[in-house]
Amino acid sequence: MGFSDFFKNFKREDSRDRKDAVQHWTKCPSCGAVMYNKEVIESSYVCSKCSHHFRINAQDRLNLICDSDTFIEYDNDLAPNDPLAFVDKKSYTKRIEEGFAKTKRKSAVISGEALIHGKEAQIVIFDFSFMGGSLGSVEGEKIVRAINRAISKKQGLIIVSTSGGARMQESTYSLMQMAKTSAALGKLAEAKLPYISVLTDPTFGGVSASFAFLGDIIIAEPGAMIGFAGARVIKQTIGTDLPEGFQTAEFLLEHGLIDMIVSRKDLKHTLSDLIKMLVPYENTYIYNS
Repeated sequence: MGFSDFFKNFKREDSRDRKDAVQHWTKCPSCGAVMYNKEVIESSYVCSKCSHHFRINAQDRLNLICDSDTFIEYDNDLAPNDPLAFVDKKSYTKRIEEGFAKTKRKSAVISGEALIHGKEAQIVIFDFSFMGGSLGSVEGEKIVRAINRAISKKQGLIIVSTSGGARMQESTYSLMQMAKTSAALGKLAEAKLPYISVLTDPTFGGVSASFAFLGDIIIAEPGAMIGFAGARVIKQTIGTDLPEGFQTAEFLLEHGLIDMIVSRKDLKHTLSDLIKMLVPYENTYIYNS
C-alpha cells in the first residue's frame, strides 16, 4: 500500500465513524443540546435539558399511552385510491407509495381500542410521517368508524392529532371529511360519551378547523404549534404583525382555546383519570403495565 493510499483509507474510515456517531446522537432543535438516542427514547422523546417535545410517530405514541399488549387495531386494510388522478410535482399514487415506505402503513392514522391504566377507550392517532398527517377519505372513514365503535361499546374516544390539514390531492373528497367527522362526533355527544382531543405539534388546517377543536376536553403538548393557516400566510392576508407565539399551545391556553397542557410523561395518567371521571364504567380491568 502506498503512502497516499494509507491516508485515503484513513479518511474513509474516519468518515464512516463520524456517520455512525451521528446515528447514535440527537440534537434538540430548541436548545441545541446533543443527547444520546437511548436517553431521548427513555425520556419519552423529550429533551432532558429544555423539555422540548420531539415529534414522534404513531406507533411510539401508542406505546406511551396504552397498556402493554392491549391495543387492537381496526381497519388497517383501508387504503386511499386516486379518483382524481391528481398530479402536482409527483402523482398522488407516488406520494401514497412513499408514505407507505416511511411508515409501513396505508394511511396517516392508526385506529383501534386499548386499555389505558385498565380503562377501555377507542383511540385514533395521526402520523405526520405519512403525507404530513393530512386528512383524506380513508382517515375520515377510520375516525368515523372509531366513533361508531365508541358508541356501540359505550367507550370514550381519544384522537391524537398531528396534521398539516386536509389532503389537497383528494380535493373535495378530503374537505368532506371535516363535515363527516364533525357530524359523527355529534352522535357521540348525544350518546353522552366523552371525546378527548390531544393536539400535538403541528396541528393545522382542516383538522384544527373540524374535529381537533370539538373535544369535550382539549389537551395540548407543551410548545405544540396549533392553528389554521401558517403565520406567514395570515400576516400577508391581514397586513398586520401578529402577537409573538400566538399559535403555541401556551398562547391558546392563556386565551381559553384549550383546556390544559400536559407533558408527554403525564399524558397517560391524565387520559386515564379523565376517562375514569367521564365514562360511566361498568367494567374496569386491573392491568399492570
